Amino acid sequence: MSDRDQSLPSGVERRTFDERERLATQGLPVYGEPTDGDWRVWDAGRSKLGAMLELGMDTGLVGDETVLYLGAASGTTVSHVADFAGPTYAVEFAPRPVRDLVGVAEDRDNLFPLLKDARKPETYAHVVEADVDVLVQDVATRGQARVAARNAQFLRDDGRLLAAIKARSEDVTADPSDVFDDVVDELAEAFEILETTRLDRFHDDHLGVVARPK
Repeated sequence: MSDRDQSLPSGVERRTFDERERLATQGLPVYGEPTDGDWRVWDAGRSKLGAMLELGMDTGLVGDETVLYLGAASGTTVSHVADFAGPTYAVEFAPRPVRDLVGVAEDRDNLFPLLKDARKPETYAHVVEADVDVLVQDVATRGQARVAARNAQFLRDDGRLLAAIKARSEDVTADPSDVFDDVVDELAEAFEILETTRLDRFHDDHLGVVARPK
């Protein structure tokens, strides 16, 4: 078994689709992804968290975690998370994708859509249980480190932040490497940075970050 396979949580496997080995989870299809029986492709080209796993980052995910997912959009990635995780709270600010997200949640009893602004965690603190295992930050907005820090209150002491930092959301004119340095420095004020990896193989100008609360 490769190091990449060892870093996969229970419920996520590499399976062969169209003669190519790809990540997969068990659940009903959501976005037209290929399926093989109960298994469906987790397309790393459409999922930053999928890219982090595909690139072998040590996310700390083992399966059955309680997850708070920020920036759930229409549910592409968070549907896969709900396939292998426990209670999964999905925060999305835009009403249109939330309508799709609600449809995804109808087939997943553990997925809870929240039409909320991830920059204002006080608006959903009464819903999300304390001491979640994993905070996924996939909000493409200026101030991505601040969003993560504001939501750190929900993480248990040894929980994990899994962040996908989009350089162009911070500064479209700056060199992405400089943007990433600044964001990671800001994240380091609230989190211990465990690993960073560029996701350019799947997502241009994105950085994957694994961290835990200080």
